[in-house]
Amino acid sequence: MLRTRLLWFSIGFTVSAAAVSHFVWKDLWVDRHALSADMKQKFDALETRVLNLESVPHQNSISDQLK
Repeated sequence: MLRTRLLWFSIGFTVSAAAVSHFVWKDLWVDRHALSADMKQKFDALETRVLNLESVPHQNSISDQLK
């Protein structure tokens, strides 16, 4: 009888630990994906701003061309 209780306790503990680790892993995976998507969005916006700045001619070069 003691072995049966120990067996069921072990099975229950293992199942509970597996469920908790599954939820923790899933939460970490979602956070990693959200962080990755957020960083990609911010770097895309930064790249767009840099490209816009590079396409605008500088004031010094315009005044040099007028002379």
